[in-house]
Parts: sequence; structure tokens; C-alpha cells
Amino acid sequence: MQAMTTEQETQQASIYELIGGDAKVRELVDRFYDLMDLEPDFAGIRAMHPTTLDGSRDKLYWFLSGWTGGPDMFVERFGHPRLRARHLPYAIATSERDQWLRCMQAAMEDVGIDASLQTRLQQAFYDTADWMRNTRD
Repeated sequence: MQAMTTEQETQQASIYELIGGDAKVRELVDRFYDLMDLEPDFAGIRAMHPTTLDGSRDKLYWFLSGWTGGPDMFVERFGHPRLRARHLPYAIATSERDQWLRCMQAAMEDVGIDASLQTRLQQAFYDTADWMRNTRD
């Protein structure tokens, strides 16, 4: 006789849960901005940010929390993300897209995100970052 599974067992874990929840999302975002602030390879995207990165850190943390299936803190504070509209004031070409993606890839590696999850996230990040481009190369 086969055992019955509970509803919880049959639900797939969210990316938020697979990453490691709140603390890991915060760690990822903090590492991302630390790298952006420190590494010359990311100077192009760093220049688009304010002198202090505290507000940027919070906004990305709130956004990624909801985007990955956790608490929807960004939407609760600001409404729909409207990512493209919010980024239109910044000239984003292939170089900026690629800097953002490389910085996030390095951050994921540094905080120990599982390699298969990194691959999955990197594709989703690429799709979004590519859509944000608004300037010709």
C-alpha cells in the first residue's frame, strides 16, 4: 500500500527557499553590492548608483525576496516593480547588462548558491537584464 503524501510534500520549494531564505537573499544582495563597489570591472554599473548603496541594497533585497517566491516586500512598499520604467533614466547597453550579470554571478558563487540553482537564476537574470537594455551599443 502506497503512503499518501501531504500537500506540503507535493509542493515544489520556491527559489527563495532553495536559496536559503531571508538571510541568504540578504547575503547575496550585500555581496553583489560589495563587489560592485570594490571591483573595477563593475565601474560602469557602479557609476549609475548613488554614492551610498544602502537604499539600492534594500530595494534589490526587497525585490529579489518577492521575485524568488518569498515575502513581497518591494510591492508592499512601492507597488508593481515596473522594472523597465524605473531603469529608463539610465543608459543600459550590452556592457552594463553584462557587468550586472557578471557581478551577480560572482556574488552567487561567493555566497555558495548551489551550482544548478545558479544556472537557473542566471538564465532568469539574463532574460530580465537583457530586457532592461535601452541604449544601442
